[in-house]
Amino acid sequence: MLNVLGDFVAELRAAGIPVSMSEHVDAARATTAIDIADRGLLKASLAATMVKDSDHAPIFSTAFDIFFANRSFNPDSESDSPDGEEGSPSSSERPTGVPGRGKAKGMGMGGGLSMSPEELSEMLFQALRDNDNNKMREGAAEAVTRYAGMEPGRPVGGTYYLYRTLRNLDLEELTARLQGIILPPNADPDNLTQHIARDDVARRIEGLKAAIEREIRERLVEDRGAEALAKSVRKPLPEDLDVMHANREEMAQLERALRPLSRKLAVRLARKRRHKRRGAVDLRHTVRRSLSTGGIPIDLRFKPPRPAKPEIVVIADISGSVASFARFTLLLVHAISSQFSKVRSFVFVDGLDEVTALFEHTDDPKEAVARINAEADVIAFDGHSDYGRAFMTFHTKFAPEINKRTAVLILGDARNNYHQSNAELIADLRYRAKAVYWLNPEPESYWNSGDSIIGQYAPFCDRVIECRTLRQLEAFVGTLA
Repeated sequence: MLNVLGDFVAELRAAGIPVSMSEHVDAARATTAIDIADRGLLKASLAATMVKDSDHAPIFSTAFDIFFANRSFNPDSESDSPDGEEGSPSSSERPTGVPGRGKAKGMGMGGGLSMSPEELSEMLFQALRDNDNNKMREGAAEAVTRYAGMEPGRPVGGTYYLYRTLRNLDLEELTARLQGIILPPNADPDNLTQHIARDDVARRIEGLKAAIEREIRERLVEDRGAEALAKSVRKPLPEDLDVMHANREEMAQLERALRPLSRKLAVRLARKRRHKRRGAVDLRHTVRRSLSTGGIPIDLRFKPPRPAKPEIVVIADISGSVASFARFTLLLVHAISSQFSKVRSFVFVDGLDEVTALFEHTDDPKEAVARINAEADVIAFDGHSDYGRAFMTFHTKFAPEINKRTAVLILGDARNNYHQSNAELIADLRYRAKAVYWLNPEPESYWNSGDSIIGQYAPFCDRVIECRTLRQLEAFVGTLA
């Protein structure tokens, strides 16, 4: 059991979930205080000791289903190896009465089929109607054996097998039959009871899908091993999603992660300023202390620190695929704007416009970002990115307002469509500002390829940072105090 737990913790860490050594020890102790044959209790106990963020729960759940699948092993043995190795019972010693472990178990389609398709459909309907989890697991095992077409050693993901199984089960017919029983007859479609009943039907169908997916994973674990399967199905955490290539569901996860992230960053920045070690040298007190050492200022005295909030100027490319990255960075910066003395935002494509006022007139930065595309005047000519022209416009209108308290953040991939770079304008901004940072949402290996001219701007920036995920963005913003 401890070996399986160790592998499970290693997978969580590989997926990005932080699990400390003390939490690993707490999880091991928890397994000694519960009945580990109760998978629900085991899962809840491990989650209580290792999961600290609700966004990490789906990753934890998937890894748990893989490493603690219904495999036959002896928890007290020294090895939790597959069949034929020391510490693993032989196939003849394994229980056959466990749902999903009887005759229907196997990687292939042939053999062990104990019922016709009509009987299987009726069995699943009865399981859904009665909300019988045991019968549902048995039906899921039979469905996978009959329809998935799983073959040992075949490098196919579980999603493919799940699709094949669900396609042959005709869930629409099952849903219709279930609704005919559960939904109140002749009820108003907008009636609350009707809505609750429909939600109940949808929940039961999702439970069947989950049972089939779990069965497929268990068979893949037996075929490939837990570590190999976990690596193949591993999904990134919300903070590790590539913002530029996120789909709709992932974008929703990112938006949910922004609010707690902004609160955490605000606290971190405030604490960092508050605990700055020292201010300027206090000459008067230093001289007074030096009298005891013959006038030699051995013991320097310092004035109390007076941490000042920095000013932030954001210049963001909102064209094409980098628009989503600019959007999330603007959201994050303005969500923690209370930690800066001033925040000014500019967006551009081949024209540049200031959008600070959009954020000042609303309490929700998301609303301001949504208005940028509709109201910002960023198209001057052909609507293709022109960094040189945008920097020229910014320098002409706003450069005199940049001072040594200002940190300038430039967001973009520096793909300039072969226009003039005007890199000397960045050099002038660097001279005027406290610092100039360039956040590039492309992988570093793509820099300076094609029409990317990041190499022309990099010498005049304090740092050029690959920033494709919220984790990378968090690490950078945390240094701005």
